[in-house]
Amino acid sequence: MGTALGPAQMVCDLWGVRSSYYERVPPVVDSHNCIPGQNREISSMPIERDVRVMRKSNTIHAIGCLVVSFVLLGGCGSSSNPAAPSSSTVVRRVVVLGDSLAVTPTPADGFPAALQSRIAGGRLPWAVNNAGVYGDTTADGLRRYEPLLQGDVGVLVLELGANDGIDGVDAGTIERNLAAMIEAAQAHGIAVVLCGMETLPLRGVGYTVAFHDVFPRLARRYNIPLVPFLLTGVALTPGLTGPDGVHPNAAGARRIADNVWPYLEPLLR
Repeated sequence: MGTALGPAQMVCDLWGVRSSYYERVPPVVDSHNCIPGQNREISSMPIERDVRVMRKSNTIHAIGCLVVSFVLLGGCGSSSNPAAPSSSTVVRRVVVLGDSLAVTPTPADGFPAALQSRIAGGRLPWAVNNAGVYGDTTADGLRRYEPLLQGDVGVLVLELGANDGIDGVDAGTIERNLAAMIEAAQAHGIAVVLCGMETLPLRGVGYTVAFHDVFPRLARRYNIPLVPFLLTGVALTPGLTGPDGVHPNAAGARRIADNVWPYLEPLLR
């Protein structure tokens, strides 16, 4: 089998980059050169520390390493005229509590809208409420979740955490914030789908691992379905994202819905 590779060397090898990069440069990513299939040296390149992925896009191409983190750390048709449920059917709501990934390219074309199309195509008595807000962190979600859980809500799709990772929020804080929202939903009898995210290795592999571990640990603790990585097949995929390489276009939003649907659909039956 050969000599086992350390995490940093595996990251570089997966992306066709020489492993010496992580030995000679602090954990800062050259967002323009970290592209799969190119075997080249990466030069040290300053990256703005205050950028937030869900608010700004000028450095987002570094998201390629986010996808590497997912690979490294163990990740892994609707009808043209769908019939609506009858007027006598009780319709319950699915609430998507998220950040800009839920409302791009527009709220009307985001992945929650694509989930609604699937629901309509299956003639399921559910309506999707898109509660995504640009730039939201888990702390922001914690401040606004309570009214979103009132009434006829049956499922919460929890899609927060990416901005926390970019800001370097302590993994324990992220976990506590998400846990509080999960516990509140379950106390209301609401099922939860947790959307896993990964973060850039700008603060070292240790932080990336700690961030990654938050999501599967919460899924195990609360016995809830976990989407391993929300952006699987979307991040850095030509034709599925906007100019920043991470926020989805309409086709990318439909692909995100494809990622979420296998974990959501059983809860709607």
